[in-house]
Amino acid sequence: MSKTQYTPETLLEAVRYFSDLDVCHGYMVRIKWPNGIVTCPKCDGTNVGEIKSRRMFQCKNKDCRKQFSTKVNTIFEDSPLGLDKWFVAVWCITSAKNGISSCELARALGITQKSGWHLLHRVRLAMQTKSFHKAHGEIESDESFIGGKRANRHKSKKGDINAGTTSKSAVHGLLQRGGEIRCAVIQDTTRKTLQARIRANVQPGAAVFTDAHPSYRGLDSDYLHETIDHAISYVEGRVHTNGLENFWSL
Repeated sequence: MSKTQYTPETLLEAVRYFSDLDVCHGYMVRIKWPNGIVTCPKCDGTNVGEIKSRRMFQCKNKDCRKQFSTKVNTIFEDSPLGLDKWFVAVWCITSAKNGISSCELARALGITQKSGWHLLHRVRLAMQTKSFHKAHGEIESDESFIGGKRANRHKSKKGDINAGTTSKSAVHGLLQRGGEIRCAVIQDTTRKTLQARIRANVQPGAAVFTDAHPSYRGLDSDYLHETIDHAISYVEGRVHTNGLENFWSL
């Protein structure tokens, strides 16, 4: 079997095979463009040349000329870790019948626990959505607090938590219109937390619709960001988050 067709079956084989960054590059090209035609993520052009010394591509269209790697618009984007570590991590996570912790993953790859946690969550997200690609098109972003009222909890579970939203879990959702919904429990609804989720899950250049929450300010640099102020109205043409609002009501 040729090297480009080979798929590792054991951890040892995966470590050996993906230790070569050129092999990782070729493997990723096969995954992203199975028809063999590399397309530009900016203009969708197919007139693309390869920069072999840097394992990158460059669009040759005069009005574009964008340089990009195979990581663009995938869960691997914006990560300083190479595909050699990413692919071994994917193999470890998907092959572990009883799960794997970020500490175990960090020790196996020789990285920090924080990086291991980052890898773990992105791969788990890809397994949940069954895609390594980021959402695109028109995206709705909204957050909600889910959980029962503190007054209705069993006496042993009430603790010292104050009444109100602090007794509930914050959840953030991303809805790709005509596509999937990606939801996750989040620590808080600060700008850092919400925008990190959006940048990790949504392709730059996508249209992102949110409410007027201050934490969404600053998305304009990477997205076509439009907001709807619920104190005034809930729908202004295509600008609304009704898809997610309906989802929360379920």
